[in-house]
Amino acid sequence: MNNATKTLVNGILKENPTFGLVLGMCPTLATTTSAINGMSMGLATMFVLICSNVVISMLKNVIPDKVRIPSFIVVIAAFVTILQMVMQAYVPSIYETLGLFIPLIVVNCIVLGRAEAFAAKNSVGLSALDGIGMGVGFTLALTIIGAIRELLGTGCLFGYNLYSDHYGMLIFVLAPGAFICLGYVMALVQKLMKKD
Repeated sequence: MNNATKTLVNGILKENPTFGLVLGMCPTLATTTSAINGMSMGLATMFVLICSNVVISMLKNVIPDKVRIPSFIVVIAAFVTILQMVMQAYVPSIYETLGLFIPLIVVNCIVLGRAEAFAAKNSVGLSALDGIGMGVGFTLALTIIGAIRELLGTGCLFGYNLYSDHYGMLIFVLAPGAFICLGYVMALVQKLMKKD
């Protein structure tokens, strides 16, 4: 496996932000009340990850060490602002549902961590692949957790009703259901990863 492929696959499987590194738990637990919300938050984070990784990798030799972290936050904040404006204009319903968690991408430890650990030390191409891999891994994790919570909590999947209107375990739509679902899915993923 060459370096580019390894970088791309790393974030999806081995170092999945949610199931492997256990990062970004705030949006993971708060926005996964449905599959579409989880997927939307994952895609929004992936956009910021890819763009900020590329720009930080291009500027890594220009940014002085003393202001490295504040500079990274400014770059990330610029892309979050662009994302926020585009979502507010073109997908206002998803923007309203995700609410406060869109601006909080600026301080998401996944984005800042990848900027510091990878983009500041690697080429633009590898940094873009790292952003794609981590973003896809995060999106998959949030979509899976959101789908399970939505299915068990409301009997729907991506908004489509799969069971009768009376089906649903309210706990899975609430905060405790997020912790329960995350715990079981993480345990399952870790068990599967150990088999490989």
